[in-house]
Amino acid sequence: MSQLPSMSKYGPAAIVTGASSGIGRSFAKLLAEAGYDLLLPARRIDRLTELAKELTATHGVSVTPLQVDLNDISAVDTIFEAAANMDVGLLINNAGFRDAGPYQDVDPARAASMIDVNDKLPVLLTHRMIPRLMARGKGGILFTGSIEANMGFPFSCVYAATKAFIRSLGEGLWGELQVHNIDVLVMEPGSTDTENYARQGLDASESDSVWHPDDVARAGLENIANGPILGVGDAGEREAILGMAAMPRKDALKLFAG
Repeated sequence: MSQLPSMSKYGPAAIVTGASSGIGRSFAKLLAEAGYDLLLPARRIDRLTELAKELTATHGVSVTPLQVDLNDISAVDTIFEAAANMDVGLLINNAGFRDAGPYQDVDPARAASMIDVNDKLPVLLTHRMIPRLMARGKGGILFTGSIEANMGFPFSCVYAATKAFIRSLGEGLWGELQVHNIDVLVMEPGSTDTENYARQGLDASESDSVWHPDDVARAGLENIANGPILGVGDAGEREAILGMAAMPRKDALKLFAG
């Protein structure tokens, strides 16, 4: 466990948003195994409660499930208040989701929700937490981004834009916060076997390029100090997408759009 985030810098407590499934759940499991107390804000309280019981029984850590609607920016106040008596040294901005399809067919409410969850929530929660990290003189912030941040993606326009925003935000914060001994990392996974992946009608078992959430989360945690950007996932998939991103943009977009 020595490669996971150091308790001396990032402990003893961490916040992980969106831990009810996928990469967020994997973050929570790995951090509990490393001895971190956890605050887990998400919507599905039944899953959070079950996970909290499992992690407490297995690792002896304190895990607080917190039911909040992460679409609602008032959740930031609720999370901050729940963490008031915790010495939080690590913030994992993981919550997010992806809807895909022709732009005109995207439900406007879902598009707005993607912006709220993928961007507004981490912006505001990070803004609230930075003064606490500065006051303690050390800490870390990790954002779950996406390989789609590298260019505009036809048929994934809103999601790709939200993750490009996160990339820019994380890079800027990395530059600002180094002097305060606060590490910032934007982890950019490729295809990952999550509920979002399955919800789009995709079967992870049919592709060798799809990573398990545990492997994605571990890569992020092992590299918090190596920001600002970390590409995670299948090397072939990354090479193909980054190769297209390096092409003349019109040619790349036409190729993606088919």
